[in-house]
Amino acid sequence: MAEILVSVIVPLYNEERYIGTLLESLEKQTYPRERMEWLFADGMSTDGTVAAIRRAAEAEQLPIVLLQNEKQKTPYALNLAIGAAKGKYIIRLDAHSYFYPDYIEKCVYYLEHTDADCVGGIAETQAEGFVGGAIAQMLSTKFGVGGSDFRTGDGNRYADTVPFGAFRREVFDRVGLFNPKLLRSEDNDMNARIRASGGKLWLAEDIRFRYYCRDTVGGILKMGLQNGNALFRTLLENPRAMSLRHFIPFAFLMSLIVLPILGAFLPFVGWVFAAEMACYTLLDLYFSFCNKHPKYGLLNFWLYPLFHVTYGFGSLLGLFGVKLY
Repeated sequence: MAEILVSVIVPLYNEERYIGTLLESLEKQTYPRERMEWLFADGMSTDGTVAAIRRAAEAEQLPIVLLQNEKQKTPYALNLAIGAAKGKYIIRLDAHSYFYPDYIEKCVYYLEHTDADCVGGIAETQAEGFVGGAIAQMLSTKFGVGGSDFRTGDGNRYADTVPFGAFRREVFDRVGLFNPKLLRSEDNDMNARIRASGGKLWLAEDIRFRYYCRDTVGGILKMGLQNGNALFRTLLENPRAMSLRHFIPFAFLMSLIVLPILGAFLPFVGWVFAAEMACYTLLDLYFSFCNKHPKYGLLNFWLYPLFHVTYGFGSLLGLFGVKLY
């Protein structure tokens, strides 16, 4: 396993706040450094991101290749890095993360010992401050993000999707590169295309990384708005890239609009709406307070509906062609 050349690819733009943590995690990897190359595709950053990468490369003699992504968006960065990569395996990382020392080693292990075309692990969502902690808690529950097993810690099985992904190089020859039309859901699309080609994805419970989520209410609502906004565009490009859970916030928002209006004329619909609100409130209370961090309960009680409605509103705008990203 040690002789295999691995290409690590990282799309980034203005990541000065997090790039030091990412570089630290790469320096600590147990996989032999001489058998890795780290390709950073920078989208014309205007902060100190590039300077930090260059300093690290010069000081530590790290195997860094810095690429300039003039089109700035993530799919272009990924395709640029894949085109420059030399490794047998191509491992995508995210700049908002810290990858445990055995991350790359375990990715290579599972690619060598399973028939999966892509493997990934579990995201331990974290953030700074009290508000950030509440957001991280929300994004780690099934009520917050649906059936995203890589966020809720359910692994060691074949899966529909994995975060970021460690790929066999030949996958891209078979299914093509990342779709540049999908700026918010390029990973879902790639995973769906792999499955459609007969490939498999393996989610490993012992491959882990820390993902640093948004740590302000405004930041997480903006993310929800933009992710929801991409829903119908992704559906048009590749229906297999979306699952039922992606449409639940949109359906929830529409029920908040339509059911009260119909309930004014049809009493039975009014009772349906009341039952829906009661069920939602009970779930909100349970996931807000019945967990390892009940101190976030009151804030999360409001964050859950705000996030769900904002995501749904983004989808509604996207349905009418309004683009927010």
